[in-house]
Amino acid sequence: MTRGRGVLLVLLLGVLAVGAWALWWEPGHVRVREVELAVPRWRPEHAGLRVAVLTDLHVGSPYHGIATLRRIVALTNAARPDLVLVPGDVVIQGVLGGKFVPPEESAEVLRGLRAPLGVYAVLGNHDWWLDGPRVARALRSAGIPVLEDTAVRVTARGKPFWVAGVSDFWEGAHYVPGALRPVSDDAPVLLFTHNPDVFPLVPARVSLTVAGHTHGGQVNLPLVGRPMVPSRYGQRYAAGLVVEGGRHLFVATGTGTSILPVRFRVPPEVVVLVLRPER
Repeated sequence: MTRGRGVLLVLLLGVLAVGAWALWWEPGHVRVREVELAVPRWRPEHAGLRVAVLTDLHVGSPYHGIATLRRIVALTNAARPDLVLVPGDVVIQGVLGGKFVPPEESAEVLRGLRAPLGVYAVLGNHDWWLDGPRVARALRSAGIPVLEDTAVRVTARGKPFWVAGVSDFWEGAHYVPGALRPVSDDAPVLLFTHNPDVFPLVPARVSLTVAGHTHGGQVNLPLVGRPMVPSRYGQRYAAGLVVEGGRHLFVATGTGTSILPVRFRVPPEVVVLVLRPER
């Protein structure tokens, strides 16, 4: 074999290995990742509060059927969260190799989530594309409140805070003032929404905004970054912690896939945020 052919063979094997990883291994292996965040206006009494984020479940996408959802619920419960947020896209509308799973079936599995401060959801664009009211009914029937542009007051360790849900930026009203209207005191506000493009509309009154939707681009190439992020802001809100003007956003990359069943260097994950006050 000539040297040139040897190089080509190595390159070909490398491409095949990367393809196998991105198409088979990485999308099918869900992990739990713990992230500590120091956020503004968070009370010392709530230091160490654990918030699990299950976003973009896309139940029915390849490797993410009901069996995987059961595993995700078990992994989440094992992480012992105080609060669980489900920021939308429980269902999947369009992915190569996927299979439709009724939202009622997925919601029954999500009923098994355990958190002393509750489990709350908002709807994502895929939920709306299927049938937003249907998905919301399924979640509520499973005991999961759906907070579309509204908020609830939660008490932990004797002190209150607010959980506010903002509807989807693409398909909902995403009316931030409506979501914050119930907030009637100076207690901290934890806001969650599906699409992080809402973030520029969120006031500094909010301690932390949590979102999903982007899947972290599903592909994160060395030196190139994330070439496909479904956001008007490009890679600005692609993944992880973003701080702008003292306001904090965390974008979770979720567990499922859409369009193409590929993940590369963006593993499917449940994130557990451990919240602490800024010093």
